[in-house]
Amino acid sequence: MTAPLLEVKELSKRFPAGYRRFRKVYDTALEPISFELYPNETLAFVGEAGSGRTTLARILAGAEDRSSGEILLEGKQLEMLDHKQRCSLIRMIFQDPTTSLNPRLRIRQLLEEPLKFNTNESKEERQKTVNRVLKKVGLLREHGDFYPHMISHGQRQRVAIARALMLSPKIIISDEALSGLDSSLRAQCVNLLLELQQNLGLSYILMSHDLGSVRHMSDRMIVLKRGKIVEQGRTMEVFANPQHDYTKRLIDEQMLTIERQV
Repeated sequence: MTAPLLEVKELSKRFPAGYRRFRKVYDTALEPISFELYPNETLAFVGEAGSGRTTLARILAGAEDRSSGEILLEGKQLEMLDHKQRCSLIRMIFQDPTTSLNPRLRIRQLLEEPLKFNTNESKEERQKTVNRVLKKVGLLREHGDFYPHMISHGQRQRVAIARALMLSPKIIISDEALSGLDSSLRAQCVNLLLELQQNLGLSYILMSHDLGSVRHMSDRMIVLKRGKIVEQGRTMEVFANPQHDYTKRLIDEQMLTIERQV
């Protein structure tokens, strides 16, 4: 049996919420949750706003500390890896490329940054890497000379995907990365991500409320409600036979949205 690439054990997150009767109180964003991610797999987390998806994404990407639990990458505690290793193995695509890409830098400079801080590549080698990755995401080397505002929204999202690829990661986390795109651009990006997964052997963690993309992209899905796992399983099985009322409601609402758009 294939060993998990990523193991999460009893991970939780609490935020300080002030004091009550002179005692410190907390808001719980994530109850203790456990799951695995396997090589070449896409695992989706779905749920409404406040379900804990973004908090989980930030913890896995190293942008947020967890309150308890363990995270193992290829069997090693994540804390045992140095910062460069962690940055290169797990990368993140954010929701809005307009705000996540520095408008003062040319695209080539944006893509070079991770290489500057995490590799020993020369400038010439970095330029070659940037050109190669631009091609992988369907952009031209000339796009590297543009500023983010000079290209379309769909192209900016491709730049965000390229930036996540720069250090040849094993896991990419997508936090609602496709939600701001219209249906045509979203379909193009989904197909691009699937193609990259096949060619590069990537594993994805997909945080999304768009069940259409989840159904098309993911192998397994986990349903979160207020920081708790309420259902999980193979994606097609969950869609075909949801067990929890919350999951049923999410799927029914998605179907109603699709019907209105037709």
